[in-house]
This record gives sequence, C-alpha cells and structure tokens, in this order.
Amino acid sequence: MDAYGSNDEESAELRKLLVEVNEDSDNFEIWEKLVRASETLEGGINRNSSSQAITTVRDVYDRFLSKFPLFFGYWKKYADLEFSIAGTEAAEMVYERGIASVTNSVDLWTNYCAFKTETSHDSEIIRDLFERGAVSVGLDFLAHPFWDKYVEFEERHDAHDRIFAILSRVIHIPMHQYARYFERYRQMAQSRPLADLISASQLTQLQLDLENEGAGYKAGRSQAEVERELRSRIDSIHLDSFRNTQTETTKRWTYESEIKRPYFHVTDLDEAQLTNWRKYLDFEEVEGDVARVQFLYERCLVTCAQHEEFWLRYARWMLAQSGKEEEVRNIYQRASCLFVPIALPATRLQYAYFEESTGRVDVAKDIHEAILFALPGHVDTIVSLANLNRRHSDLESAIAVYQYQIEHAAIEGAAKAALVSEWAKLLWKTKGSPEEARQLFQKNQNYYLDSALFWTNYLRFEIDQFSTSSDAEHQHQQIRRVVDEILAKGTLPEATTQELVALYMKYLMERGTKDAAQEYMALDREINGPASVQKSHKSLVEGAKIPGVINGQPPPIRYS
Repeated sequence: MDAYGSNDEESAELRKLLVEVNEDSDNFEIWEKLVRASETLEGGINRNSSSQAITTVRDVYDRFLSKFPLFFGYWKKYADLEFSIAGTEAAEMVYERGIASVTNSVDLWTNYCAFKTETSHDSEIIRDLFERGAVSVGLDFLAHPFWDKYVEFEERHDAHDRIFAILSRVIHIPMHQYARYFERYRQMAQSRPLADLISASQLTQLQLDLENEGAGYKAGRSQAEVERELRSRIDSIHLDSFRNTQTETTKRWTYESEIKRPYFHVTDLDEAQLTNWRKYLDFEEVEGDVARVQFLYERCLVTCAQHEEFWLRYARWMLAQSGKEEEVRNIYQRASCLFVPIALPATRLQYAYFEESTGRVDVAKDIHEAILFALPGHVDTIVSLANLNRRHSDLESAIAVYQYQIEHAAIEGAAKAALVSEWAKLLWKTKGSPEEARQLFQKNQNYYLDSALFWTNYLRFEIDQFSTSSDAEHQHQQIRRVVDEILAKGTLPEATTQELVALYMKYLMERGTKDAAQEYMALDREINGPASVQKSHKSLVEGAKIPGVINGQPPPIRYS
C-alpha cells in the first residue's frame, strides 16, 4: 500500500486525476472521476478500510464540495459514506454541512430527516429537525416529499394531533400536490374538536351568528344540531381556503411548469429558462409576500448560481427591504466567494460599492485589490479603485492608482492605453485642467500608435473642447493636430483610421468654419473615394499646408 492506502494501479490513477483537477479545477467531469476513484479504493471504502484510504476519500469529498457546494446528491453520498465509516454522528456532521451549503434543497432535507428518524430515538430532537426543514423548504412548490416524510414520522407515533397541525399548515401553501393534503385534512376535521378547526374568535363569531339567525341553542336546537351546523359552516370556510390555495397554485404553475432543471449544474441554462426565472421573480415581487419572494430568490440561485444577474437582482431587492443590511452583505459574499467566477467582476465591484455605502471604505478597497490580484490590468476595476480613492482621499490619490498600474502592473498595452485615457479624463473633468489632460495625451501618444482606444479618446477629447472654446480657429488646429498624428504616425488598421477621420469630418460639418465644406470634400475623396483618387495616409501629410498652423507643430494635411 502507498500513501493513498491503495495499490499501484489505483495510486497512479488517483495521482493522474489529482494533477488534472489542479490544472483544471472547473472541470466537473474530472472531479466526478476523482470522487469515484477515491470511493472505490481498496474495493470500496468502509469502516475496515485503511486510515490512508479513508483520509483520501474524505479529502476528495471535502475539496469537491468546497468547489461545488450545491450538489445536494453528493452531500447525501458523503453522509452515507461517513455513516459506513464512522457512524451516526459523523454522518450528521456531513448533513449539517450540506444543509448549510444548500439550505433550500427539499431532497437533502428529506434525506436528512429520514436518516434522523431511523437513527435517533429522541422524538423531540427529530421534530426539531423537521421544523428546521419546514422553515427552509416548506414553501417549495415541490416540497411534498418533505411534508410526506414529516407526516409519516408522526404517524409512527400515532400523533394525530400533530398530523392535523401539520396538515393545517400545508393546506395554505401553493404547491404541486396541495389537493391531496386538503382531502386528508378535511377527512380528519370531521372527528376533530371544533376548537381545533378554527380560531377561538372565529368560532365565537359563528356561534353568535347562529343565535342571531335563530338557529342556535336559544331556538331550542340540540347540541348535536348546533355542532353539525357549526361544522358545516367551518367546512365552507375551509373550502374557501382551499379555493384560494388552488388559485395561488394555478398562478404559479405557469412558471413552475417551465422549470426544466430545478437543481444546480455546472452547465449553463438556456435563455428560455433564464427568462422564465425573471418572469417568475417579477410575478412574486408583484404579489408582495416578502417571505415567498425571498424563498423564490433562494431557489433561483441554486439553479442560476453562476449567473451574476440574479445575485445582483437579489441584493438590490433585499436592499429595498428595511433593515436588511446584513442580509445584503451575505448575498454579495456568497456570490463573490463561492459562485460567480472572478472573470465576471461586476458582482464584486457592486459589493465594494455596497460596503463603501455602509462606511466600510477599507473593505471596499480590499475587494478591489482582490479583483486585481486575480485579474491584473482589469480596466474597470482600476478606474473604480481610482475613483474610490478620489472620493475618500483626494485627486492625487486617484492619479497615484493610474500611475502605479501603468508603470508596475503586468498589463497589456491596450489596458494601459485605456488607463491613460481615464487619467486624462480625470484631469480634464474632475480637476478642470484640459491643458494637463492634453499634455498627458501628447506625452504618451508614441507609446500607443496602434491603439484605437487611445486615439479615439484623444480625438474625442479635443473635439469636446470646442464647445467651451472661445477661439474656434485655435481649437480647430488642436483637433487637426490629432488627425495629423493619426495619419502620419499611427499604425492603426485602415478601417479604424477611416472611422476616426469620419469622426473628424462629422465635426467639420457640425461645428466647422466657412472653409469646412472644402476640407470635408477633400477628406471624403481621399479616404472614401475609389483607389484611383485615394492617397496613402503618409502622402496626405507630407508637404501639406493649412493656413494658421503655428511653426514647429506636426506637419498639417493639404487637400488638393
């Protein structure tokens, strides 16, 4: 035996799978193979297996369920395995971990309660577990296996009072098999005391109504006759309740019937399924029952755990409920730490904004840093961090973020070009210094000759200055300077160059001076005309002359 408690062949397979899992930890199929391989060590793990093999299978399950905590079936398998290895207490610990990870799994709660029923002799402890389960999954549209197990447990103890109490709760829940619960409730009601069938205030009111109608004791009717009449009226009340449950069930059936996968899996849902969840949430929110809305969100986020839109929607809905700050934080933490891939950082950024809004600025900064640790050079996160520093420190702190990321972070040129543009925007719009922004663009232009983003932002910056400039001709020269640079030095694809020149041409016609049309037509011919009348970008610049350009500036374009 080796360190895994297995023979050489088993050991080699385990090592191979472990390497594959470490290299591709998101590959569910490899994880499945690893779990199966660990379970079959030494012919199948049990209490007589070697300590090395037991440790191995536990480690595999722990790692697997840490990665995929919503797979309720594997929690059940792990609990069964622990029961065979170490007994009841070890299995219960796994079940507790499971229901903490996938709280609203009807199957897992039903299995756990069934296990507890078979392995414990303390009825109160078992009831407490069922009640915990009722809170977690009792409102589920497909909760009937759980409620059946709860009723079955009480039947074993001939606890008819408790069975009736359970049924009196279930008949008000819109669920798939609501009708059969009501049928049994109504049947049991025939032999139950009147006080069990209706509230004390309702019973008193019914008795008063009978007396006022001359159908009570004062009219000389017997106790049996009065009770029969009371039961008839109570049954009518129950039938009204049944019809209400029926209506509510029917309304939800429209959405429930479209749920093709009510459990978690690593494969994405198709758009039709996502649309159905959106509509279902819309419906339940309009209905306005906060408990039902929250329960549906939790159900949705098992099936749609890897779709960040639903986490963001849930957090926003919860934030609209009064006094739910900690619940909102919990939603963001679950999404960020467990389910939404780091490659989709929008949820984490939203989490950072939430923490900032609650005054926890350091936490917000830590979230940004954590994103950048995993995604160095992520432009939106860097811009967000810079603005966070600006809001809570000063402009120089924001600029320091851009400087550090551009100079030290291992990021590509495109990202750096975007950061320079954002830095310039900060100088222009926040500091109010377009000249500093212009200098930043000019200083960096030679580094980003092939960056469409850089040149687009530079050109748009200069065009946007026009609206605030009193010297139209000077501003025209500044804009033309950028166009000259693009044509003379830029190494952009031809299509991109054409788009940028087209942007300049649009500026000419919308805000140009009296000579703008001439310039426009020349550009149009040179850029968009047939090959026989086009000129290369370089030839457009060489020897060109435009009146009013100051000596020493980049050579302007001449249009013949």
